[in-house]
Amino acid sequence: MLKFIISVVLLLFSILVCTNMWVVWSTYDRVQDDVADLSSSYQIALVLGTSPYQVGGGTNQYFSGRMRAVADLYHADKIKHIIVSGDNETAYYNEPVEMQKALIELGVPSDKITLDYAGFRTLDSVVRCHKVFGQEQFTIVTQRFHSYRAQFIAQHYGLNTEVFVAEDADYKDAVKIEIRELMARSMAILDLYILDTQPRFLGEQVPVVL
Repeated sequence: MLKFIISVVLLLFSILVCTNMWVVWSTYDRVQDDVADLSSSYQIALVLGTSPYQVGGGTNQYFSGRMRAVADLYHADKIKHIIVSGDNETAYYNEPVEMQKALIELGVPSDKITLDYAGFRTLDSVVRCHKVFGQEQFTIVTQRFHSYRAQFIAQHYGLNTEVFVAEDADYKDAVKIEIRELMARSMAILDLYILDTQPRFLGEQVPVVL
């Protein structure tokens, strides 16, 4: 029994390592942290949602980092329009609206921002950007730990995308988020290649026209 348990643990660990290597190695060349390295032809940015606040209160640095990053891209004329995609599952929690407010405060005109209220997961946000908002090439904005999985999903759907890395957070417990991401990358492969997981909600097409 002990040998069996050890074998299972080693197998699961091997799967975790191999799937993470696949996700990162197949996408790292499409992940950029310098504005100058971004393609000049990508006019749409997709910002992946997160809560504007920490669980215990205070501003979420992951949120503010993404907002500053995409605002910088807009002001540098790297993009012309922004899709903010996040969770709005209840009337009391609305990530897209909070992102819109933050971007307006950073000088982005409201008519340059499109809100996606059904970005419940990274997969939902990326697929909806293509199938609902009609985009086949765009820049994804998120932190580095999250960037490889987002790009991996986009590549699976044949989309021409790149990721611009937002400033990371300096939380002491950030390692917990990194560990969760290791699991999430493996789950992404399961979703894409075995379960064929689809976005929770698609709805009517609303193409973004520049």
